[in-house]
Amino acid sequence: MLCMADITQTSQPTASARPIRDLADAYVNDLAMQDPILATNLGLPFGQDRMPDLSPAGLQADYDLRDATLAKLADGEQQAGAAGGFADGDERRCARLLRERLETQQAYSQSGEPLRAMSIIFGPPQRVRSTFLQMPTATTDDWTVIARRIGAVPAAFVGHRASLAEGARRGLYAAPRQAENVAGQLADWGASGNGKGWFTGFAAAADGSPALRADLDRACTAADASVAEFREWLLSDYLPGAAGTPDAVGEERYRLGVRRANGADLDLAEAYEWGWAQYRDILAQMNAEAAKILPGADAVEAMRYLDEHSEIVEGVDEIRLRLQGLMDEAMANLDGTHFDLADPVKVVEARIAPPGSAAAPYYTGPSKDFSRPGRTWLPTLGRTSFPLWGLYSTWYHEGVPGHHLQLAQWRYLADQLSVYQTSVGGVSACSEGWALYAERLMDELGYLEPPGARMGYLDAQLMRAIRVIVDIGMHLQLPVASDSPMFAGETWTPERALDFCATYSGRGREFMASEVVRYLGMPGQAISYKLGERAWLAGREAARAARGDEFDLKSWHMASLSLGALGLDDLADELAAL
Repeated sequence: MLCMADITQTSQPTASARPIRDLADAYVNDLAMQDPILATNLGLPFGQDRMPDLSPAGLQADYDLRDATLAKLADGEQQAGAAGGFADGDERRCARLLRERLETQQAYSQSGEPLRAMSIIFGPPQRVRSTFLQMPTATTDDWTVIARRIGAVPAAFVGHRASLAEGARRGLYAAPRQAENVAGQLADWGASGNGKGWFTGFAAAADGSPALRADLDRACTAADASVAEFREWLLSDYLPGAAGTPDAVGEERYRLGVRRANGADLDLAEAYEWGWAQYRDILAQMNAEAAKILPGADAVEAMRYLDEHSEIVEGVDEIRLRLQGLMDEAMANLDGTHFDLADPVKVVEARIAPPGSAAAPYYTGPSKDFSRPGRTWLPTLGRTSFPLWGLYSTWYHEGVPGHHLQLAQWRYLADQLSVYQTSVGGVSACSEGWALYAERLMDELGYLEPPGARMGYLDAQLMRAIRVIVDIGMHLQLPVASDSPMFAGETWTPERALDFCATYSGRGREFMASEVVRYLGMPGQAISYKLGERAWLAGREAARAARGDEFDLKSWHMASLSLGALGLDDLADELAAL
């Protein structure tokens, strides 16, 4: 394990042909020292027994680090200008990304948003728990490190509570709906582990000496108690103060969220109208597909029919194995034909998400050395029976050729690009846009032939179009389109959004209820999927038009996956030039 002196030394940028990328990586190392959860995600060899400081002091330390890095970046940009420009395209792209991401994060911090950070997915409590699912558990030494980190969980919750309390003191509250749903998740955590709590259940399988077992039991009891105490504080103290805080964040806060998730300042009126156009087009395609499944049925009727009459996988482990096989098959078929993949990238695992997760499936990337592979996660929501028709496209999105191929390829190229461009500097529109592009690619390549699979793809596409509509509509309180089959001309509310989503989705009302809460807690993120896909498609078509008969899709795929993260200000243009 590296000592502090080793990390401090290696995190300093040195004179080289890639000064901006060195600066970006120095920032990542310094940030990982402050945020050990990031160190775990990246597989860095330090901080594995610690938790980040989630208090206002910890938030300030992150702000100060960004501020110092921006000052160094300005010097690097000036030197590059004096030398006639950046040494290569990777330096140029890294500089633009680093500046845009850090300036956006600074604006987010200055607005006070971290003092009301509350979401049912990727919020501070969820990060605290999920890091343990990324840690090795094979040896006694592994569990010894885990025991120390579990011991740090209570302090992490105390720090997060202090930040929320400071936000409350300033009048910056999360909406009650967010606090209520996070409290509900924490209740599910408490019911885990035979009713003793999630941490107790997580550590139950650990082998080791009586002393280690005692350390784990003591740490888990305290960690589970801290979850319960935080939940009680949310319900008894935070929620009464938050009463009256609207779900809609308004235009100023929404535009900040849009910039964070998309790396661009967008024309929201254009995006809203485009979302409606996409909704109409995809729904028409779904109704045409429905006629092939059940003559005379519309899309919703056909999806209900598929729930009962298509292939159904029984059992939680059985669906995990089936999803693993789906990814393995896609990997084998696509490598060498539409992608050229390095051996480490070819490994991906299907996992079941722990209780108390949000409803949506998700992906976690590999460590930098690939000792921990990329993983997809399926929340079961208590189900043991899984219609397969709606999962094909989702696993092409989460796994192969979606998130896994992009993010694992980025990890593989981290030394060529920078760790920053391939991890911390990620932009949702770039990664989620690629994952939606990947779903479309599999449709183009003819992989959606199993009964109902193409309907599942269209259902996923429709949900992403509806996200553009309801996310912008709810937060800006816009009127529903005059030709909408529901609520025409009325103002969007969360309740209307849920009814609309549930009516046109094949995923069920419970799933969509979680989704609407998610959109409200992450303003601007939900629109990044479809708008990101639009940029990927525009870039591909522009490259195809420019190269004509010389355009090679496999070469374009690999070149595009070698750019690292990009915001929507740059994505389509960079892709078009490949």
